[in-house]
Amino acid sequence: MEKPPLPNDENGSVLAESRSDMALMSADEEGSSSANGQEDDRPAWDSKLQYVLAQVGFSVGLGNVWRFPYLCHQNGGGAFMLLYVMLLLIIGVPLFFMELAAGQSIRQGSIGVWKHISPRLAGIGYSSCMVCFFVALYYNVIIAWSLFYMGNSFQYPLPWEQCPVDMISNQTVKECAASSPTSYFWFRKALDISDSIDQSGEFNPIMTGCLLAAWAIVCLAMIKGIKSSAKVMYFSSVFPYAVLICFLIRGLMLDGAIEGIKYMFYPKLEIWAEVQVWRQAATQVFFALGLGYGSVIAYSSYNPVHNNCHRDALMVSGINFMTSVLASLVVFVVLGFRAKNIALDCVATNVARLEGMVTTGSSQHWWPWFNMSDPKSVALQDYREWYSHYGGLLGSNITDCDLEREMSKGVEGTGLAFIAFTEAMALFPASPFWSTLFFLMLLNLGLSTMFGTMQGILTPLMDNFRVLGRHKTMLTVCSCILGFFIGLLFTQRSGNYFVTMFDDYSATLPLIVVVIFETVSVAWIYGADRFLDDVEVMLHWRPPVVYRYLWKYVCLFGMVGLLAASLLRMAFKRPTYTAWNHTMGSETSLEYPGWALAMLSMLIIVASLPVPIGYLLSFLRGGRSLPVEEGEIEPPRERYSKCNSAEPEPNNHHSPLDEDRNRPRSTFLPLGAEHYRLLPQQEDGEEEEEEDTGL
Repeated sequence: MEKPPLPNDENGSVLAESRSDMALMSADEEGSSSANGQEDDRPAWDSKLQYVLAQVGFSVGLGNVWRFPYLCHQNGGGAFMLLYVMLLLIIGVPLFFMELAAGQSIRQGSIGVWKHISPRLAGIGYSSCMVCFFVALYYNVIIAWSLFYMGNSFQYPLPWEQCPVDMISNQTVKECAASSPTSYFWFRKALDISDSIDQSGEFNPIMTGCLLAAWAIVCLAMIKGIKSSAKVMYFSSVFPYAVLICFLIRGLMLDGAIEGIKYMFYPKLEIWAEVQVWRQAATQVFFALGLGYGSVIAYSSYNPVHNNCHRDALMVSGINFMTSVLASLVVFVVLGFRAKNIALDCVATNVARLEGMVTTGSSQHWWPWFNMSDPKSVALQDYREWYSHYGGLLGSNITDCDLEREMSKGVEGTGLAFIAFTEAMALFPASPFWSTLFFLMLLNLGLSTMFGTMQGILTPLMDNFRVLGRHKTMLTVCSCILGFFIGLLFTQRSGNYFVTMFDDYSATLPLIVVVIFETVSVAWIYGADRFLDDVEVMLHWRPPVVYRYLWKYVCLFGMVGLLAASLLRMAFKRPTYTAWNHTMGSETSLEYPGWALAMLSMLIIVASLPVPIGYLLSFLRGGRSLPVEEGEIEPPRERYSKCNSAEPEPNNHHSPLDEDRNRPRSTFLPLGAEHYRLLPQQEDGEEEEEEDTGL
């Protein structure tokens, strides 16, 4: 091999002027390039507010509105919130801070960040990209559903307020009569759903058009990168909060709102003894912050190097939690109003039946003492008190009307947004206005998360492949076109079942694997102390030492436990999905057929496979140095040593994966000039030549 020139050689000017100068640049220069040769003209946020809105918009998504309230509802209300906050502080915030700091310091997407730490870890970034792609496919379908419902909200009465009448028999449609107007509209009018995943059926033309519109919106908003998507964020990230506050104020004026809030916050501490509750709380923390997607890394990579990412981690995590609480309040207020109306309708129906017994029962001792001339005026409490004494004497015709039982019927996901919530809003005065607001809010929540998900795909690819980086617009357009065509899978009659499959299995396990490897990479391979050293240079102050123990032990063991619990759940419980039976007008739980099990297994494998493949490919290369990209020159880092610092511990500063490599690994963060001193050159020319040959 030809000996590389020394910095003071005739041919060494490029080396001296590029990488060595970069390694010794001032630590106060805000836009400094990373040690891997990142260009100085990298896009940047116009303001700190723009960046915060982008991170909040990505982390605060549909799950905050329809998943978190359901988990609180099913798992002890206030007790679940306490558990969630505890896991957020000891697992969520440290991991979120780790991703923010890694992206901001290296200034690359997920592929470049982990490849920078060790080439054998590049597969982590590719796995993140795969998961982001899978999530983007079905997430945009939910945006398409929101567009469909928002379009149908501009009419009075709302089309899901009443059951339609069969034109032939002049009677109510049987499927609607057996269920409810909102359920019928969702399953039959919106989805035109089949009875099982085996019955694919034809494409739904209206929903296909909505999906095309959803991808067009995403493409137009992202066509100029963060410069265009960030401007959309000013509206898409802020508007949902305005709607939630409006819904909360309006909801608190409704009958049944207080009952809903009481049900939400009433703590049941005994649930802490259940492993399932811990698993659900940890999973919600994990997904609420968007860990592992690479989007957090991508967004933070556009920050100035010395931005206070620790404060950002605490602020975004706090906003995320408070948004979940606000959304839960809105959901429980509205569901309390809905449950109260259902219970009062039940009372009116039973009182009407009692009126029919007036000839035989008016003289009996069990005859109600309340006025039955107007059934709708009978108070729920009076009826329940009477029923507790005499209801059992009258047979099955007279039933109990339990508000708590109605509240305990937990609804999540699409069932909450497109069935329960729409049913409640149909009872609001000026219902079309509130319906339009609600689905416009869902649209914006989905879009802001979708922007972050797409950024988790595009940024790593553009950073890692220069050809793609030179054609950003073309890459964005082609990605959206590809997403639309693959997304047609979800617009057929069985499409909703595939959305459920992707939601349950394409992201959960692969993301947990990704975050485990991320934590191992930073805390053990690169070294937690070394990482904190780099963060100290970046922030000009050292984060608390507790992060060292949280990264190395608490977060790692917590994520491994979550992975084990998820695998055990899959092993002992055959995967099922909820199907709609049109003859019964109700939902039933069905097991996935064999081909569907193979498909969901492939989703998990394909998303997780890049991690071991990346390690294997790097291992097969052996001790050979990886080729340096065009225009990138490896700096002679052995010539510099850090001033005024203790000798690093071998365990924290040397990667077991890199001990067999012949070239020195580049530093994680380009430190400023005040942190290095130039070592004296060797006097002996032979020794110098021998040393340089080693470089």
